[in-house]
Amino acid sequence: MIDSQTVQIVEKELTGISQHQVSAVLNLMQDGNTVPFIARYRKEMTGSLDEVQIQSIEEAYNRATALQDRKTAVLKSIDELGKLSPKLSQQIHAATKLQTVEDLYLPYKQKRQTKASIAKKQGLEPFANWLMKFPTAPLDEQARRYVNPAKQVKNPQAVLDGAHEILAERFSEKADIRNWLRDFTQRTGVVTSTVKAKGKDLDEKGVYQQYYDFSEKVKHMTATRTLALNRGEKEKVLTVKVTVDQDAVLLFLHDRLIGSRLRTPATAFIEDAYADSYKRFIGPAIEREVRGELTDTAATKSVKVFGQNLYNLLMQAPVKGKVVLGFDPAYRTGCKLAVVDENGKLLATAVIYPHKPAPAAKRQAAGPEFQALLEKYQVTMIAIGNGTASRESEQFVAQTLKHLHREIFYVIVNEAGASVYSASQTARDEFPQLPVEKRSAISIARRLQDPLAELVKIDPEAIGVGQYQHDLPAKAMASEVDAVVERAVNQVGVNLNTASAPLLARISGLSSTIAQNIVAYRDENGRYTSRPQLKKVPRLGPKAYEQAVGFLRIIDGKQPLDNTDIHPESYPVAKKILAAAGVTTAELGEPAAAAKLRQLDLAPFITESVGEATLKDIATSLQSPGRDLRDSMPAPLLRRDVLTMADLQPGMKLQGTVRNVVDFGAFVDIGVKYDGLVHLSRMGPKFVRDPNTVVAVGDIVDVWIVSVDEQRERIALSMVAPRE
Repeated sequence: MIDSQTVQIVEKELTGISQHQVSAVLNLMQDGNTVPFIARYRKEMTGSLDEVQIQSIEEAYNRATALQDRKTAVLKSIDELGKLSPKLSQQIHAATKLQTVEDLYLPYKQKRQTKASIAKKQGLEPFANWLMKFPTAPLDEQARRYVNPAKQVKNPQAVLDGAHEILAERFSEKADIRNWLRDFTQRTGVVTSTVKAKGKDLDEKGVYQQYYDFSEKVKHMTATRTLALNRGEKEKVLTVKVTVDQDAVLLFLHDRLIGSRLRTPATAFIEDAYADSYKRFIGPAIEREVRGELTDTAATKSVKVFGQNLYNLLMQAPVKGKVVLGFDPAYRTGCKLAVVDENGKLLATAVIYPHKPAPAAKRQAAGPEFQALLEKYQVTMIAIGNGTASRESEQFVAQTLKHLHREIFYVIVNEAGASVYSASQTARDEFPQLPVEKRSAISIARRLQDPLAELVKIDPEAIGVGQYQHDLPAKAMASEVDAVVERAVNQVGVNLNTASAPLLARISGLSSTIAQNIVAYRDENGRYTSRPQLKKVPRLGPKAYEQAVGFLRIIDGKQPLDNTDIHPESYPVAKKILAAAGVTTAELGEPAAAAKLRQLDLAPFITESVGEATLKDIATSLQSPGRDLRDSMPAPLLRRDVLTMADLQPGMKLQGTVRNVVDFGAFVDIGVKYDGLVHLSRMGPKFVRDPNTVVAVGDIVDVWIVSVDEQRERIALSMVAPRE
């Protein structure tokens, strides 16, 4: 059982989640249950918490245990020094932040040799302590008593210098001083940046131009600005600082360390020590901490932005039942083409050369070759990658389609990560006979047919749907990616008889090895006809079976319930519901059967273990067996024509696809080479604080051109119609 103190810490950190729910989730996790399984099949125990809430409990628990572990280590370390007082122990136990624990530990922390530690070894600490009593005696006279040439203390000035270092370091280690200055900096501090070297700015496009002379209060800094400043500083373009009102700081230090005491010869000495302490120790340390906290906050938010965008990308509506041609654009090496059938099976590959610098003969042959491929395989949809030569390829495709006598549309597909997939072991296993460059066209085609099934084969960090994602902590990114992909895959479910090993590996409770074993068993024994067959798969034990089986679908199997997201543990109650509604398993999916199930009162089926939430899920699954949540998502934007930046005029209305959402707005693909930016100030008639509340990756939106900057390759868009 999880201890109650940890549960309380977690519950205080989260909003709208009770201690009972926290305890239930943590105990379920301790028993080896996964987030998707808990969210879907243990609603009665958690009060119907969703995957995001359960993940937040897990993250808060990890932070709470890290805090408790650090407290234990610090208490032990101070105790071993023989300096752990009851008051200090109480302060450490009561700390709710890791930083507070570190502040309290700082005076006792083992350090490298400092001027202060040398002075202490020279026996000067008693003199420093004497000074803090604000004596009226002359300082030089007392300092002479501590002169000791044998310890390199040659004169009274050396004594005074040593005492200065001891006091400066002591002041810098006071937890109350550091805590006040940290809070003061966060409330009133200003982040500033100035240009260090314009010549080093990227490609002369002025990437950091808005930060050449920038200032913003610490408390108003956004994640994007923080990460941009960090990158500009790292690339030696910017100088970044955090400034505060130093007079106010020195006034505070005077009040805290001297107060209303009458001036003595020691007063000026202590004033000099705390001013130097602030300049050399406290100020720089707090500046590093504040910037570190800004970076951590920005990284945490940006990781979540990436996760939300990735989830929306994975959950884009699949294009079902279409023969698709994947078009991977290029100049010199030619455009790689791949045709896949309705199920994603490769039918043909080809390379055409429609662009310069290819010879004129090859460019002339490209159109007929492309048209012949479309006709031979009766292609109904073309997926064009959005990389190099995408605009020219789009023009080529649009021109070719004008000569056809049947309707074919094309879609611009985000090809980020396609090259990563092409060179991966997964791609080599799937298409060992093909060269790397042809595999990418297959990936582009399949991304249109089933984004989720294809994108799970690629390192999500290569997909590019975040803000400054390559500057974010790798561990946090990996954790978020795993959670998001797991959530998406399990919410949709997979076809047990067609799913690839990489897709199966994302199913609740399954490892890569078990996923490979599931595929191997299928290859050796033929298609699965019932869920219990999974128990015969090597290394798939009872716990893995329990966690995974509800998310694995079998179409046209022995048991129709196997094509639903009803867990086998609930089959008995599902059958009772069917019987009460007068519906047989053979009738599942028929409109009449669904109507009967919708009208059924579920109250009589409530038991101690099966509550109302689970019964509603069962009834919904019975009404729509084999349902796909993604079918309710926006369909891809189909195109037959093409635009260039030169065609764009302010006020022009267009439709576009949201490609990325960041904290300052959204990038929208409007069919030209570069995505346009809808700033959050132009996302609606009223103030928008969070762009994610307005749009999501994959949404189809109406936008109006605000401005076009061809030199900087920037297009400003608005989602608010211009006034006439």
